Amino acid sequence: MDIALLILRLTVGLLLTGHGAQKLFGWFGGRGLHATAGWLHSIGLRPARGWALLGALCEFVGGLLFALGLASPLGSLGIAASMLVAITKAHWPKLWNQDGGFELPFVYLATVVAVGITGPGAISLDRLFGTALPGSVSMIGVIAVLVGWVAALVISATRPAAAASSAT
Repeated sequence: MDIALLILRLTVGLLLTGHGAQKLFGWFGGRGLHATAGWLHSIGLRPARGWALLGALCEFVGGLLFALGLASPLGSLGIAASMLVAITKAHWPKLWNQDGGFELPFVYLATVVAVGITGPGAISLDRLFGTALPGSVSMIGVIAVLVGWVAALVISATRPAAAASSAT
């Protein structure tokens, strides 16, 4: 089971690190932080640069922590936050990836939630260094992710209406 968790963590964690690097640095064919912020602004997230930086860091740092099995479940929480916003703000209501749907971010979300619940396994830096977070800190993290997700939904839902009313 520990080998299976390692394979899962490395695959998903490194792919998400790459997604974060696309958004942060423009690596791997990405467009960088400025373009990411512009796109987030277009869907109503304000301040767009702050949300872009937060989302990119959640994917980049979260992906690294997840892949390494370090400070669990912080990596899972960061990735989950980013995927919840991606699903609801960028991909919903379409399901299939080929149609721009939420299939891939949902698979990432399910994976990090499952590993977040089970722990990173014996082949992890947490096991080596004893750095996994206690359950109470993890629960605070889950609450913070949910509050941040709701904030993103509320902010983006109210911003377009506010912008339209100020333009008239």
